[in-house]
Amino acid sequence: MKEFTVAEIESAVGGKLAAGSGESIVRGFSIDSREIRPQMMFFAIVGENNDGHDFIEQVIEKGCRTIAVSDESKVSQAKDLGADVILVDDTTKALQALAKYYLNMLPLKKKIGVTGSVGKTSTRDFVYYVASSRYKTGRNKKNYNNAHGLPLSILEFDEDTEIAVLEMGMDAPGEIDLLSEIVRPDIAVITKIAEVNIALMRDLDNIFKAKMEITNYFDENCTLIVNSSCPMLAADKVAGDYGLVTVGVCGDENYTVKDICDLGDKGIKYTLIRDHKEYKITLPVAGAHNALNSALAIAAGELIGIDPKEAAKGLALAELTGKRLKVTETENLKVIDDTYNACEDSIKSAIDTLAATSGDRHVAILGDIIGLADKAEKSHRAVGRYAAEKGTDLLIAVGREAVYYAEGAKELMGESKVMYFPEKEDFIKVKDRVIQKGDVILVKASRGMEMEKIVNEILG
Repeated sequence: MKEFTVAEIESAVGGKLAAGSGESIVRGFSIDSREIRPQMMFFAIVGENNDGHDFIEQVIEKGCRTIAVSDESKVSQAKDLGADVILVDDTTKALQALAKYYLNMLPLKKKIGVTGSVGKTSTRDFVYYVASSRYKTGRNKKNYNNAHGLPLSILEFDEDTEIAVLEMGMDAPGEIDLLSEIVRPDIAVITKIAEVNIALMRDLDNIFKAKMEITNYFDENCTLIVNSSCPMLAADKVAGDYGLVTVGVCGDENYTVKDICDLGDKGIKYTLIRDHKEYKITLPVAGAHNALNSALAIAAGELIGIDPKEAAKGLALAELTGKRLKVTETENLKVIDDTYNACEDSIKSAIDTLAATSGDRHVAILGDIIGLADKAEKSHRAVGRYAAEKGTDLLIAVGREAVYYAEGAKELMGESKVMYFPEKEDFIKVKDRVIQKGDVILVKASRGMEMEKIVNEILG
């Protein structure tokens, strides 16, 4: 992580040094008063629910000595408490400008952007492990993929970073354009287009257009990599004045995935065909869907000089960020924690992993998919039926919309194998009477359901 002087930051963000000499040293950045450590700089972000300007005294008490503000009336308060103050028009834009400035300083060989409706964090991690097999590589911190998180992640990169792998998330049109303008990726990866945030985006075409914003700053030297098995990402739909690489399962792609073997909690194996050569790929990560995600990473690796054989060695070390098919095994149980987020496709993939994992009884604890609007009933019913088709022994549906999981499952499996609870707490109260020794349990839902609480209760 680079050390900055306050004067350098002032110049990079186009602000005004309103207090202090500008000679102080900054080591690290935050927008969260709870994370502040001595010598970090605090950007007072004005958000929907909180105003960072209200926490100036608190961050200074924690050792912060440099603050960016957009509220001029707060300058004197920070100055009186001994802080250097940079006054800017917009603290969010200032943070983004500083990240762009620093990214342009780095000795980067390539910048790789990753987006998609599902699988983007896993794919980002796979690209990171492939690139790290040869280069000093930086990636987003945790799940920091938005207008604040991505810049903060960049500012944590080491000064000798050679490859930047940056995931870009979105909730609305224009957000990926903003992130792409900061990063200006040389290579972009789009994993899949699916009905995520459909209530806000209205239809798949709008989601597709928003994801394609990752190419807005491309030139003829840039390359887009897509999962062309997704109909919305067919080659003729995504072609442009840039390079195009396709990855899929149909046989006519640049990289073809075949013979996927789901080993449940042990990972997956598959064969990758590239230029008529076959490569055997083994992943220590659960989920058959990760075959395509990792193949996208192999394609990205070849664009930075890493052949598939070398890439496979990097992938063999891969670990995924956060609660994504994280398997915890105790003396009595296996729990597959996939609680970070969910859509219909990703829950079905997780159910596949559950079915492939050894255990006495296969239990799916599924919470609501949030943001489906008028598609909620159809999607939840489809997932319930799918769980039944895959041989799930017990389906536990949790949440308001989850009642449709239960109804869908009951169409194909007996009522005794389906349980419904309107709230998490309702299930937690009876969990000890429901969960049995030898169970393998999948827990999955949208992030807003906070289903990790159920995981924690089960694991004790």
